[in-house]
Amino acid sequence: MDNIVRIAIDGPSGAGKSTIAKAVAQKLGMEYVDTGAMYRAVGYKMKEKNVSSEDLEEVGKVLESTEIDFNDGIIYLDGKDVSGRIRTPEMSQIASVYSALPPVREKLLSVQRDIGHRKSVVMDGRDIGTNVFKDAQHKFFLTATAEERANRRFLELKAKGEDVEYKSILEDIEARDYKDINRKLNPLRKAEDAIEVDSTNMTIEEVVKFILDRIK
Repeated sequence: MDNIVRIAIDGPSGAGKSTIAKAVAQKLGMEYVDTGAMYRAVGYKMKEKNVSSEDLEEVGKVLESTEIDFNDGIIYLDGKDVSGRIRTPEMSQIASVYSALPPVREKLLSVQRDIGHRKSVVMDGRDIGTNVFKDAQHKFFLTATAEERANRRFLELKAKGEDVEYKSILEDIEARDYKDINRKLNPLRKAEDAIEVDSTNMTIEEVVKFILDRIK
């Protein structure tokens, strides 16, 4: 246990947490765990099985037979790679709804802590430093303006050939922010001992260097 290091990177939707956490993990030779993708995967499965977020009993039953794992940055849901299917504005909204449910959070909290107590990890999400790993040796809160986050998402989806509108993406991000900040269970907030990183006018390389300089 003494040699295990946990690095928590929290922040709002579209701040680039996954990209940054993945790069930091690669530089340090550590396991990268994308918790946001975990919630998206759960939302994806619930949608596929037509399980209402209001039916907590059924949600619990589905979770019992749900397996989520990572391998080289790819997320597997019940043994299948769902990386490409969960990165849409629709799945972002669905994930936000299900991530507020106690049984979903309990399930994934258990999975996340298990991974982080077995090996050194860089984990990103909404409440890693404030809830999942309050004892993380390094905590960062990565943010950017809603407009900049929407623009990044817009360019990312356009590059994939998707027909999207900047205005609708901005509205999605603002709605997601409101839900994440105002939910009763582990809302999005900066941990008191976290270092804030505003990436609005920073490149990916600059953010990664900023974080690595403070870890080393």
